[in-house]
Amino acid sequence: MFCEKAMELVRELHRAPEGQLPAFNEDGLRQVLEEMKALYEQNQSDVNEAKSAGRGDLIPTIKFRHCALLRNRRCTIAYLYDRLLRIRALRWEYGSVLPNSLRFHMSAEEVRCLKDYGELEVDDGTSVLLKKNSQHFLPRWKCEQLIRQGVLEHVLS
Repeated sequence: MFCEKAMELVRELHRAPEGQLPAFNEDGLRQVLEEMKALYEQNQSDVNEAKSAGRGDLIPTIKFRHCALLRNRRCTIAYLYDRLLRIRALRWEYGSVLPNSLRFHMSAEEVRCLKDYGELEVDDGTSVLLKKNSQHFLPRWKCEQLIRQGVLEHVLS
């Protein structure tokens, strides 16, 4: 149904105790964005049909979908903003190095190594060997520069 996934994201954060960061729900967020894309495409085709064929009976449906798009957007922004506030509070509490139990709940990217790079040290002191065609889960901020350099690429599931 309309906006159910987006509302579930907000409920998920509401259920989490204050001061705790639940795991980033990348799959739920992706589903919301896919729903928004589908709603937008349906609206575009109905708007074009309403203009060309003069079908005024499509206008309520277009408005309803538009309201669903706006609600999905509000819920997505609320989800991301609440996570931002929680992360900010945790940074104030723990400093720049978050404990592993909290970092686990941050967004991680699955990346594939495109060329031999060598060892990459992660914040917890462990090192990851980046060999050609190997795949790893790394924090987004840690691998962004290597993606720009062409060493890594995002793996889309």
